[in-house]
Amino acid sequence: MTKYILKRIFLMFPVILGVSFIVFLIMSFTPGDPARLILGESATFEDIEILREEMGLNDNFFVRYFNYVKNAVTNFDFGNSYTTKQPVTNELFARFPSTLKLALGSVFLMVMIGVPIGIISAVKQYSLIDRISLVGALLLTSMPAFWFGLMLVLVFALRLRWFPATGADTIKHFILPCFTLAAAMMANLIRMTRSIMLEVIRQDYIRTARAKGVKEMTVIYKHALRNALLPVVTIIGLNLGGLLGGTMIIESVFAMPGLGTLTIESIRMKNTPTVMASILFVAILAGIINLIVDILYVYIDPRIKSQYAKN
Repeated sequence: MTKYILKRIFLMFPVILGVSFIVFLIMSFTPGDPARLILGESATFEDIEILREEMGLNDNFFVRYFNYVKNAVTNFDFGNSYTTKQPVTNELFARFPSTLKLALGSVFLMVMIGVPIGIISAVKQYSLIDRISLVGALLLTSMPAFWFGLMLVLVFALRLRWFPATGADTIKHFILPCFTLAAAMMANLIRMTRSIMLEVIRQDYIRTARAKGVKEMTVIYKHALRNALLPVVTIIGLNLGGLLGGTMIIESVFAMPGLGTLTIESIRMKNTPTVMASILFVAILAGIINLIVDILYVYIDPRIKSQYAKN
């Protein structure tokens, strides 16, 4: 197991390097001049050239990329923001707590609501509860997140005044955006949990457990659910990794200062250091989350441990 974990960590390095090269390439060759965007349209050509020289924009692409990687690896220096002149790591660490709370809150709602409903739908197949859950999941999947978020703001923030419409200062500020994000993911989780549970509860060992007189709750939650958790855990891990990348639309709808809005603002200003640091940060987090999910497989299903032992 230790060998497998070290192997996965080692394989993360070329992935991160590839991501950094692609993002740096895109930011370098897309239209727009960061110096002109910073100084404005009224700036003279001489002023723009002086600023470009200060920012190192006149150097060759490969020279700039090599210097960036070298500073990031040796000094943990990801550069300064073109707009604020502050280290981009300061901006990331200032914005990340908001995105982390939003992501964890959304995943918590998704799991706490989606998994139980999926289990009940499978156990009570073709019942009224099953049909209602499937129709509800279909509706939640069909609704665009930004539209659903706006409807929640209109009803619960503006009309009922139960929750604030914008900001990220208190727990109340996160309830509406978390539920907005969790809605579509919850729908997918309900359908996935239901389909996997239906497949598992029809297995022979489930029939054997019932024939031995084991309580139905024990059969469902100890025998069936544990064997159905692998794809569910995968979905949870993938969704969490995606949410940590910043939910641009939802953060914009609710005016939340997270990584998503920071990345969008930086792309518009061609703020390459901030964009690079944001995406690399997300790529590293996604790799760590995927590794944690793989490790959880071992504790959920001991049969997988033997496969890891061979690697």
